[in-house]
Amino acid sequence: MLALLKIRNLALVDELVWEPKAGFLSVTGETGAGKSVIMGGISLVLGERADKTCIRSGAKECTLEALFVLPNPEGVNARLEEVGAPPCEQGQLIIRRVITPTSTRQFINDSPVTLSLLRHMSAGLVDMHHPDSPRSLTQQERQLALLDAFAEASEQVTEYERAYRVWKDASAARKELAESESANERELDFLHHQIDEIEQAGFTAHEVESLEERWQRARNAGKLKDAAAPIARLLDDGEEAALSRLRQAVRSARELERLDPACAEWLKPLEEVVGVLDDVVTQAEEYMAGLCDDPSELAQLESRISLLDTLRRKYGNDWTDVTRHLEACREKLRALDSRDERLAELTEREKVAHRSMLEAAEALSAARRKAAPKLERSFLTHAAHLGFRQAHFKVQLIPSSEPGPHGAEGTEFLFGPNPGEPLKPLRQIASGGELARVLLALKSALAKQDDTPLLLFDEIDANVGGEIARAVGLKMRELGERHQVIAITHFPQVAALAKHHYLITKVLQNGRSVSRLTEVSGDARIAELVRMLGASGPSAEAHARELLRTQK
Repeated sequence: MLALLKIRNLALVDELVWEPKAGFLSVTGETGAGKSVIMGGISLVLGERADKTCIRSGAKECTLEALFVLPNPEGVNARLEEVGAPPCEQGQLIIRRVITPTSTRQFINDSPVTLSLLRHMSAGLVDMHHPDSPRSLTQQERQLALLDAFAEASEQVTEYERAYRVWKDASAARKELAESESANERELDFLHHQIDEIEQAGFTAHEVESLEERWQRARNAGKLKDAAAPIARLLDDGEEAALSRLRQAVRSARELERLDPACAEWLKPLEEVVGVLDDVVTQAEEYMAGLCDDPSELAQLESRISLLDTLRRKYGNDWTDVTRHLEACREKLRALDSRDERLAELTEREKVAHRSMLEAAEALSAARRKAAPKLERSFLTHAAHLGFRQAHFKVQLIPSSEPGPHGAEGTEFLFGPNPGEPLKPLRQIASGGELARVLLALKSALAKQDDTPLLLFDEIDANVGGEIARAVGLKMRELGERHQVIAITHFPQVAALAKHHYLITKVLQNGRSVSRLTEVSGDARIAELVRMLGASGPSAEAHARELLRTQK
């Protein structure tokens, strides 16, 4: 239920704090007092687009806040978790909007959200009806949803929607593959070209790793030889070379060790130095021998470098990217080569999904066929209370040539308010008053299945007579036993039936008109009913008291 509504600077309302109670509530007041602000404020809280003209003149912004207390908040909490918003603590859902001339901000449980998300989250909290809204009953999709709710077929609806999505996905996958044959031929040629280009290059990871180094060495072979030759020559070329002198020192150290063992520690470092320098000479000679300045080999290396650069430009920044691309092409080629097998697999999957979808559609259709006559009888029972004592009502199921998103059939609610007249679709009923009563009859028939916390009726009792208005009020009071029902009304017969009565008035404050909302009871409620009766004096007061007495 709606436990709190705060409005600041909306139209005539400078500040309104309302804590509506449970059950059936009526809101009354003179024309122009601001009753529509209640409907407008709740609409804005639920995500209706805001216009800067709604901001009270002279104010910088308009703020609205609503607190809903949900007996079963699990579904709402699940949706909140999906978007990263805080859950409802103790079942309390808080919605707040701030509207300025240039922007609008909205919050759920103090977490900022987009306007579209606010609309999605608030769906199902309030069922709002005004003189034009019953036209939604003329929409066949809405009628089908009402029938499914009455049939308590939520499981069948969920199963069908799942099966339908699976079938549509399987059908789309099969069609996409079947219709892509010409594109596949072009893709096959392109894949073969890429694979051949990379494979025929014949590169290995080891070659790629050393290719650059080998090419640089071949380019600079002469310079490298010139730099390495002095190392070997200075170390081991002639009697004056370093190694020749060091070997002579080693021989002297050995002789010294023989004559004086105390000098043995000199020998080992000298021998180690000679061994190290011998290795350096060997490595230098081998390095020079491995250098090749053959122009043909250099040309071959340059050709390989150029080819590698070409592959890297086409298929990746490095050889790892090139090999990854090669494997991806091979995988695509395997998939395309097995196209016939894949098409057969998808065709079979589509057939299986279609059978499952038809089975789910039949289960849903059976529930609808069973519920349709029951809804007809229940509707007529409630409609009789609203003045349609000899009306006829038919829930017509219309088979579809192909199952759609909502099942294997559509529906059309047919209504005949008077005997002897043919039944007509609701969309052909011109009277807004009749449609409003049809709405109430349907809502009453669906009272057990409808879990909407708040039903808000804005003058849907317009264009009906006094007795019918009372019947409308009685139906609202019945709905108030299962829902919180707020009725904005001009009829004293309806207002008197409410469990709680709220009066909205327009007063002059600091030279400006402002709206005020207060609960009235006792003599104040009698006075408001007298005003609504359009009379005065003891007889009018007696009539008002009689209206209150008979509603108990």
